[in-house]
Amino acid sequence: MKLKIGERELANRIIVGPMAGISNQSFRCIMKKFGAGLTVSEMISDKAIFYKNKKTFKMCEVSEEERPMALQLFGYDIDTMVQAAVYMDSQTDCDIIDINMGCPVRKVVRNNGGSALMKEPQHAYEMVKAIREAINKPLTVKLRSGWDSESINVVEMAVLMEKAGADAVAIHPRDRTQFYSGRANWDLIRQVVEAVSIPVIGNGDIRSIEDMVRMEEQTGCAGFMVARGCLGNPWLIRQLVEYDESGTRLESPTAQERIAQCLEHAEQLCQLKGERTGIKEMRGHACWYIDGLPRANRVKARINFITTLDQLKQIMEEYLKALASEDFSYFA
Repeated sequence: MKLKIGERELANRIIVGPMAGISNQSFRCIMKKFGAGLTVSEMISDKAIFYKNKKTFKMCEVSEEERPMALQLFGYDIDTMVQAAVYMDSQTDCDIIDINMGCPVRKVVRNNGGSALMKEPQHAYEMVKAIREAINKPLTVKLRSGWDSESINVVEMAVLMEKAGADAVAIHPRDRTQFYSGRANWDLIRQVVEAVSIPVIGNGDIRSIEDMVRMEEQTGCAGFMVARGCLGNPWLIRQLVEYDESGTRLESPTAQERIAQCLEHAEQLCQLKGERTGIKEMRGHACWYIDGLPRANRVKARINFITTLDQLKQIMEEYLKALASEDFSYFA
């Protein structure tokens, strides 16, 4: 099945959501290789674009192999948000512009961005309306359920976003105080689906085919956004796409496939960011790739101290040998 956002038709309904410090170009390309219909960048600051920060401009670069993709923008001031959106619209190769109203991190909300916008529905409406009038590309908004448990207003916000001209909304039904804990309240996604006519993308706690099926049955959402569930497991994206399209259940990857993909990811990340930064960021990814494999904790302990790509390759080579021989003395 396909999903249409504005004038952009996606190949399927599976979207890889934005994750700060993770959703860089190398990660997005891998998710696209595994079949994602759309990937979303990590958050990009409107102020950083306004002040022409070179590092931020680098974050806005889009490769052809990762398209279609969305650049996600965050901020509060309408003037700079509009100017940043116009830059993304006219000066980048992104296909969709997404506005973040869901980030719970303190350094974002203390400046009234991210999920703090859930406290100001009228301001959020005026911001999205102004951006919609200034750009041509499809525009989406990512929402939380509310600021806290006493102010659950995601349905009201979604209605306002549609009125402002948003082409779709993604709903992560946890409030800001929950961060990523507890269970996502999927019934709120259903309520939004019933309240708006634009596509609603469900987000939160999708870690298996069964989760996707239950979300669709419970909410009627038009698309599915996966984030933490695909860390170290891009095969989940392929499995979701295949099941949604044909009902076929693909097998889980072997240990050899997981380690090979881990090393490919590491090489791409080091190429993108340089070996020093790339391998530092790769430590977490490498641990996710081997999570659940025999004696993985011993291997993770080694990975947490690597400083070069060669060190990671050596550890993974020895781990493959250990898995084959069931002799883990190298990691004792």
